[in-house]
Amino acid sequence: MIPQGVQVFVALDPVDLRCSFDRLSGIATDQIGYEARSGALFVFYGRRRDALKILFFDGSGMCIFYKRLDKGVFRLPDAPTDGARHVEVEDGLLETLLDGVPVVASKRARAPRLH
Repeated sequence: MIPQGVQVFVALDPVDLRCSFDRLSGIATDQIGYEARSGALFVFYGRRRDALKILFFDGSGMCIFYKRLDKGVFRLPDAPTDGARHVEVEDGLLETLLDGVPVVASKRARAPRLH
């Protein structure tokens, strides 16, 4: 279960999933601009998009969650602007992403259309 209200950053450039704690922490700092121990969740995916790693700090140490799909690929959010290297998504959308459902990042929710 993902803690409610936590910041979730999805890196938009694929990474070598052989990377572990130190390298992923460096990517979080360089590509996303946050320290890995900030309390945020950092989502990284591989070149084939069939696997991803989530780096996070649980208060006593760094943790990595690793998921590889049996079939299909993860559908990651589009870049909010040209040249963006990461996107922030709401905590609830991360669970959707992990289920393999396409995720759309937006700055605010859209009101339902009534017809």
